[in-house]
Amino acid sequence: MCDDLGPLLRAHMSRRGALRAAGTAGVAAAAVGLGVAGTSGAAQAAGAPGAARPDISGSRHRTRVVLLGTAGGPVLTDGARMGISTAIVYEDRVYLVDLGFGSQMRIAAAGLGSGSPSGVLDNVRGIFLTHMHSDHWVEWPALYPTVPSNGTGLSEPIRVFGPGDRDTLPPVSPPGRPEPPVVTPERPIPGISGTTDRLRDTFAADLNERARASLFRLPDELFVVQDIDISSLWHVDPPGIPPRLDAPIPVWTDGDVRITATLVDHRPTAPSFAFRFDTPDGSVVVSGDTRVSQNLIDLASGADYLVHECVDAAYIDEIVSVFPPDQREFMRMALLQGHTTIEQVGRDVAEPAGVKNLVLTHLVPADPGPEHWLPAAEGYSGRLIVGEDLMQLGVGNRRR
Repeated sequence: MCDDLGPLLRAHMSRRGALRAAGTAGVAAAAVGLGVAGTSGAAQAAGAPGAARPDISGSRHRTRVVLLGTAGGPVLTDGARMGISTAIVYEDRVYLVDLGFGSQMRIAAAGLGSGSPSGVLDNVRGIFLTHMHSDHWVEWPALYPTVPSNGTGLSEPIRVFGPGDRDTLPPVSPPGRPEPPVVTPERPIPGISGTTDRLRDTFAADLNERARASLFRLPDELFVVQDIDISSLWHVDPPGIPPRLDAPIPVWTDGDVRITATLVDHRPTAPSFAFRFDTPDGSVVVSGDTRVSQNLIDLASGADYLVHECVDAAYIDEIVSVFPPDQREFMRMALLQGHTTIEQVGRDVAEPAGVKNLVLTHLVPADPGPEHWLPAAEGYSGRLIVGEDLMQLGVGNRRR
């Protein structure tokens, strides 16, 4: 979610908590999520046939999806949902999509490390950042300087992929508003490589002292950071609305695991990516932040799992109500224009993509229980799973 939602969300947390306590107390499935077939939202909320707990015994599958953090936006509530992060695991190889707040702790809690006390990151093969909003990579500055201590068993550097620099600023909105100051105007929207260069400078004291005083390896030896090249596809313009693509963007092939991407529409934030992971057992697509996107529908075609963001439009209506009446519709559109709502995600994305399972994540707001999200099944004939932190979902039938 856009970072500028933070103050607005905080202003409504106490009210939201009171409403939730009154309306959703005693939700038995809150700890494990809820999987539903494509029946009516009213029937599902009432607990009618078709509502059931999903299979979360995926830890023994050779390929699996692990939801590390399922909260959307930079605001945390009670800690039940940490910042957005998803792991795709093949055998013991871990591929991370986004690094929201708390990702490293969730990697440890999910048992994705090597088992060594200093090996939480030993099995990580790649990190894939969907876009440069802070709630999607805020853990990168924590992971970067500490990997020498938490990845002591790494046999190869971790590959890191993400957006490159953007040389155009988005337009100031609403039109006519004075231009705000530009932070670091010499490089105002750095991508993952540029951001990592700045991290290296920021942590210079720590890195130099440790490297000279011990056998500490520098992060440059343990990461290979690479911008995803879209220069032949699009020169990002101020509105940040991506073109239709004819084919997926090749990102990396790591043995039996093939990773591709597409451009999604998180206007005005660009470039923004969704990623697809294909293994011998099946396929998983992670949406990143996006409005309904035909590029994403194409990328997700026939996938076993689509892990997709979801925003409650009614909640956006609630938080923009604090604005003067003549500003509310503008703010509502500004906050919703780059996201997918409960009503859209199943009907307009998962169904035309023909995905078998739709997993909701990046939930905004993060505090309601699973029942709140069941209307997403409307218009979708597959299985809906409301994501919860540390849920593990098996892909295919092959076991470890």
